[in-house]
Amino acid sequence: MSVPHLKIENLHVSVEGKEILKDFNLEIKGGEFHAIMGPNGTGKSTLASAIMGHPKYEITSGSVSIDGEDVLEMEVDERAQAGLFLAMQYPSEISGITNADFLRSAINAKREEGDEISLMKFIRQLDKKMELLDMDESFSHRYLNEGFSGGEKKRNEILQLLMLEPKFAILDEIDSGLDIDALKVVSKGVNEMRSENFGCLIITHYQRLLNYITPDKVHVMMQGRIVKSGGAELAARLEAEGYDWIKAELGIEDERVEANQEA
Repeated sequence: MSVPHLKIENLHVSVEGKEILKDFNLEIKGGEFHAIMGPNGTGKSTLASAIMGHPKYEITSGSVSIDGEDVLEMEVDERAQAGLFLAMQYPSEISGITNADFLRSAINAKREEGDEISLMKFIRQLDKKMELLDMDESFSHRYLNEGFSGGEKKRNEILQLLMLEPKFAILDEIDSGLDIDALKVVSKGVNEMRSENFGCLIITHYQRLLNYITPDKVHVMMQGRIVKSGGAELAARLEAEGYDWIKAELGIEDERVEANQEA
């Protein structure tokens, strides 16, 4: 099996007629963990939503491909079946569908017809992953995210990641609102996925997450594009010094995007 490959080239994305992403470029291969950091309003969450096909985000030019296939020509469910996964900052609550039913249906949707996962195999895998994430078995019978705390929702997102085993995951501020214990558990789940068959894009404001999930590359995003890249040490410097030194280095005077366009 070849190593999976996600490629974003010259991507331009607009929201309500205002361009947010401008000539954005990034490549991630299986086995690589990349982190994107940057000030509020630079387009980080816009990137995640655009890749996954949110209708609010208009892609005006550029391309996104996974293993050479055009992602932008795919429907939202087809993108998931192709191997893309998004862990959202604010996961939705869905009443009437249990976590277990949702996960089993999602797994079977990725498999060939007639090759559905058996109930016993599914239960064994689910129990194993929930144990890894220190989740009580009652979570599997609760409605999807309904009544969950913020930390429980984030664990549930990582449980989905572990069960669905995508080729690439985009983790959009999964550390938001987590206490240190929950952060360690969520990070443990993400690190469990490390292999040459899996690549990860971590969107975060804080270096503390990267203390537990060590990135191979760190990218700084400003004005809708990547302006600087480096190793894990770059995140540590950003934590200590902020972004002003990069703005000065690049001659950037202001870095603002309407907050509602980063939602």
